[in-house]
Amino acid sequence: MKKVTILDIAKELNITFSTVARALNDHPAISASTKQAVRDVAERLNYRQNKIASSLRSGRTNVIGVIVPSLQVTFFSSVVYGIEQVMNANGYNILLYQSNEKMDQEASGIETFLQSRVDGIIASITTETTSFNHYEEIINRNTPLLFFDRNPKELNSPSVTIDDYQGGFIATEHLIKQGYSRILHITAEQDIPIFKERLRGYIDALKHYGIEVDEQLIIRGKFSLQFGKQVVQNAKSSCLQFDAVFALEDFTAMGVMQQLLEYNVDIPGEVGVIGFANESFGSLVTPKLSTIDQQTLTMGQEVAKLFLKRIKDNEPSPIAEELKLEPLLIVRESSRKLK
Repeated sequence: MKKVTILDIAKELNITFSTVARALNDHPAISASTKQAVRDVAERLNYRQNKIASSLRSGRTNVIGVIVPSLQVTFFSSVVYGIEQVMNANGYNILLYQSNEKMDQEASGIETFLQSRVDGIIASITTETTSFNHYEEIINRNTPLLFFDRNPKELNSPSVTIDDYQGGFIATEHLIKQGYSRILHITAEQDIPIFKERLRGYIDALKHYGIEVDEQLIIRGKFSLQFGKQVVQNAKSSCLQFDAVFALEDFTAMGVMQQLLEYNVDIPGEVGVIGFANESFGSLVTPKLSTIDQQTLTMGQEVAKLFLKRIKDNEPSPIAEELKLEPLLIVRESSRKLK
């Protein structure tokens, strides 16, 4: 069967090739009646638009690449949902790539995006990322690059993040106001800005309320559910005294709670626990996990809006826009010591 082309539609309607092409691309110079006539004939002839040829002519694919460290974490999948909502409403599709917290996989994903001629890339870097050559390649090609959550300051690109310092402060402040004073903080061993900011918030909250900062209560490691359990095991074996735990994210906090319960420690009576990210499981476990909500849906929507603004401006902004969202304290059973 002969493949139907734009030329066939033009002959059928006795109009020019360029008029059909512009009508199919919803060009404002083409009347609504002509657009409708072209669509009707295209449907009757079973015409399928050649997306590759169209993108070569326009210089746009109407596809953006989104790279995330892990889709097992509700935080990232929720942000992606927000991005997709806004992009789909504006005629864009997304290509999604999971780096699995590996820098080499992150670089591979970016190369795939560039080969696919995406119109832009939205990313959150891995915990391993210490070199930014693969991101600099995006910038060198004048492809819009935006970040969410984990934003490397070295690249000076537009970003949407949460105020991690404020999140760390209010999480620690909440525990203090519930009567806890020996607050153990689990943070990352890697030099990642968002976790450094949460640690800074923790330290400043202690100082603000006149509580001495004890370096023994700051534990660094590769955050995970298992690491949370290991921290509690190590604290017990070394007789490290604490009456609350602020974990850098919810999976680690969940590990802490599991191990405390195995030791028959009352939560929150003896030890209070709070996480960070508001993962979906937090409201389903017993006791329910207190946490910091990062406004994930809003984060995704806002970074998508920043991308659309970059496309509309059609030139890089001289100053990278940075939008910081407010963290929200979610108080549940695991830290509600005082009624």
